[in-house]
Amino acid sequence: MYKVAITGTGVFTPEQVITNDELVTAFNAYADKFNFENNDAIERGEVAAKEHSSSEFIFAASGITQRHVMDKAGVLDPNVMYPHFRKRNDDEPSIMAEMALDACTKALKQSGKTANDVDCIIVAASNHERPYPAIAVEVQGLLGAGGFGFDMNVACSSATFGIQAASDMIRTGSIRSALVVNPEICSGHLEWRDRDCHFIFGDVCTATFLERADNAKGPHFEVISTKCATQFSNNIRNNNGFLRRSLPAGLTDQRDMQFMQEGRKVFKQVVPMVSKHILDHLSSEGRGASELKRMWLHQANKAMNDFIGRKVLGRVPEEGEQPNILQDYANTSSAGSIIAFSQHSDNLKTDDLGLICSFGAGYSVGSILVKRVG
Repeated sequence: MYKVAITGTGVFTPEQVITNDELVTAFNAYADKFNFENNDAIERGEVAAKEHSSSEFIFAASGITQRHVMDKAGVLDPNVMYPHFRKRNDDEPSIMAEMALDACTKALKQSGKTANDVDCIIVAASNHERPYPAIAVEVQGLLGAGGFGFDMNVACSSATFGIQAASDMIRTGSIRSALVVNPEICSGHLEWRDRDCHFIFGDVCTATFLERADNAKGPHFEVISTKCATQFSNNIRNNNGFLRRSLPAGLTDQRDMQFMQEGRKVFKQVVPMVSKHILDHLSSEGRGASELKRMWLHQANKAMNDFIGRKVLGRVPEEGEQPNILQDYANTSSAGSIIAFSQHSDNLKTDDLGLICSFGAGYSVGSILVKRVG
């Protein structure tokens, strides 16, 4: 059995940014338009009027101040309220593969490796651009890597589940290395016209390079162990495919076909599930929460993360122990915990212990226990 190391990460961040104020202006314009057009039905009590949103409401509910997106214009158009992506020819790189290529190149550079050193590519994300061919195989071709690739989906836990799959293959010797890539275009499945969730998501792509520890060229993080769990719940779901382009003939509303969640139920059920999962994972390795120097949690909701941190540590986390990137990126599904790890891990010392954890629809939760080496 081989030891597994994380030797590089990469983050692709879209250039376009939507602030809370910009989002609120667009949403409120849409709400006013909806209320005007449906005034008679609203007065008869047949249709509920749309309430205005506010930047204060968004920040209090989530801790988010802005989000990066692949298309700003469509989202902020009160007559559209979803991103516009041009149709690409089949001989062009897909939008997810294009994002992935950038993140993978950065991860390989940090690892001191090239595409020739990649044996496996796993594209793990909450939504995929197409059923087949796999985005991972497309990324493999664009990189010029050998080996094989495949896609997987465990919603917001896709990254950690992908890291577990890659780690297991490296440990057994079936591969030497793997890129786990998380291209998340969450703006494509968010219902931007729903006040309760219109602020939640952003777009990004992360990549994590894992390899046999004896091949690592410098300081890295040894993967001590991984732990995954799922429990079915319908409280977070997306009944549609990847991107919404137009309504089918005769259909005037497809709210049920976009991202939906029962937020209060999710908070009540997921927080204890995740806290217990982390503590059980540590216990199985003979470790205690007091040994953790850092937790890189899924970036969905600041209040949820704060609660989990207190539950695991038995106290309020100190500054830097549980870094948040939510305020700048919003919820980026599976990529969130990897962004936090990528941006807030360099200052750990040799033998410091940390834990990457993501959780979400399924319900699912995945945790990666790591130790700084060198």
